[in-house]
Amino acid sequence: MLTLPNILTLSRIFTVPLLAFLLWWPNWEFGYGLAFGLYCLMGITDYFDGYLARSSGTVSKLGIFLDPIADKIMVAAVILVLTAQGILRGPYVGDMHVIAGLIILVREIAVSGLREFLGPLRVSIPVSKLAKWKTTFQMVSLGALILGRAMPWWNTPFGAIEINIPHTVGLTTLWAAAVLTLITGWDYLRVGLKHMD
Repeated sequence: MLTLPNILTLSRIFTVPLLAFLLWWPNWEFGYGLAFGLYCLMGITDYFDGYLARSSGTVSKLGIFLDPIADKIMVAAVILVLTAQGILRGPYVGDMHVIAGLIILVREIAVSGLREFLGPLRVSIPVSKLAKWKTTFQMVSLGALILGRAMPWWNTPFGAIEINIPHTVGLTTLWAAAVLTLITGWDYLRVGLKHMD
């Protein structure tokens, strides 16, 4: 059922390769500027596909299936490309920031598997407020990391070093998302364990 909300969701999925392409060259500032604009546009469609589906009463099984997949594909692709290009790296701890990205990816896979296990049991896992905050931090983080490469001149002194402001915001919110990922992942796992023999 190709309603407008479902078309918007599919557009996010089909745009991921273009986003990954723009992120592939870490020194291409213009490309990262385009990637940031595209990433923001994808985030806007993420909001509007759900809003339109609910307001028009056209929530469909296809939409319910595709929406979380579209989000996970986009997040996973951005984290993997940024990791491959050495962008999840910062002062003092080097590329240890990759661990935060890894935590997010592992949790997404685990929760997807848990939902698949609980589906036949007709047990749903509602999205908590903390999970929504996790998603917010995650989206802000990846956007800021992209913006940091688009604006490498946006720096400020920090002690003995100079830091890129968007990049630092991105790494900080990435860790905030990772911490909330662990908390909400454990909450979901506790629900799942109650239904496992």
